[in-house]
Amino acid sequence: MIEQVKSSYSVTWKQKIAEIPKNQWDALAQPLATPFLEWEWINNLETSGSATGKTGWQPCHLTVWRDRQLIAAAPLYIKSHSYGEFVFDHQWADLSHRLGVRYYPKLLGMTPFTPAVGYRFLIAPNEDEATITELMIAAIDHFCDRNHLSGCHFLFVDPDWRTMMEKQGFNSWLHHSYIWTNQGFNNFDDYLAVFNANQRRNIKRERKAVTQAGLFIKTLASEEIPHHLYPLIYRFYSSTCDKFYWGSKYLTHKFFEQLYPNYRERVVLIAAYRDENEQKPIGLSFCLRKDNNFYGRYWGAFQEYDCLHFEACYYQPIEWAISQGITMFDPGAGGQHKKRRGFPATANHSLHRFYHPRMSQIFSRYIDEVNQMEQAEIEAINEDLPFTKRDIEIQI
Repeated sequence: MIEQVKSSYSVTWKQKIAEIPKNQWDALAQPLATPFLEWEWINNLETSGSATGKTGWQPCHLTVWRDRQLIAAAPLYIKSHSYGEFVFDHQWADLSHRLGVRYYPKLLGMTPFTPAVGYRFLIAPNEDEATITELMIAAIDHFCDRNHLSGCHFLFVDPDWRTMMEKQGFNSWLHHSYIWTNQGFNNFDDYLAVFNANQRRNIKRERKAVTQAGLFIKTLASEEIPHHLYPLIYRFYSSTCDKFYWGSKYLTHKFFEQLYPNYRERVVLIAAYRDENEQKPIGLSFCLRKDNNFYGRYWGAFQEYDCLHFEACYYQPIEWAISQGITMFDPGAGGQHKKRRGFPATANHSLHRFYHPRMSQIFSRYIDEVNQMEQAEIEAINEDLPFTKRDIEIQI
């Protein structure tokens, strides 16, 4: 459906990414650092039944065309809840309810279930970015007004893009993730050297516990991963979700199966075996790599082994990342264990626009205070990291 036309551009909304030519979408998405805006990843979420209207993620992607050429796009979803976002806006939803203002549905820009920094509008490099951005924001505002959506929200945004969007009137909300960066390490011992003596001993003890349990760890990347492991990823993912009251199985079995034919070049598995020649692992960490960026996504184990989680999700990925020249490792959501193992709290931001005047006024008035408290928390976390007194680069 054509939403509006400005000059030589036409703006249309697509109810699934499959309606958009893969080669044209990826011409915009693949040059970016993040893998999570690429056509295959998003299409897999949609065709597997993971991100659909039935699950509360109605795809509604904004596209800008010149004739039949895609020159800009934004992956967007109409949300009927806030699950799977990892930016916890329940306090704003509660405030909206108390004001008698409907909070859902809302329009959301992010890759579903993926708390990794990098979201932005996809715009062809030869286009005037400011002009296209203004056109897309105007289309979003019109769409939200016509469809009675309470607001537009972009999560885990690209830092440079955030600056541009703030100038367009979006309010920035500060959060934090736990990110490992390669400080020029040549090997795992270099990584260990940044810790104080107590934590170095602790990490060595944890790694030794896995070895003493008789487990063999293998890192398998891309074409090294046999086909039969892909259906197993769901079983490990599902087992972890079932262990915790807050666990939610957002992804379907079909999602993991479809990775093999469509996206295996980015997949990295850290697999734990009881025997060196065993075919099926007893524990598995599922990761993705794009260039110098590495992402931990999900983990699971069929049996409990002391410290296996740390080995499969932190130490082996870091050791492999160093060997591959990777500069950034985002291990995924949560931080209880990460800060003790070399993952400083690192700022990320979301962007928000509310269309109800009262909600917009309150959010704009108080968000600076909220951000100051979050900044203080980031600094407090990083002051308590178990590093030596040597200078460590921490981006906050």
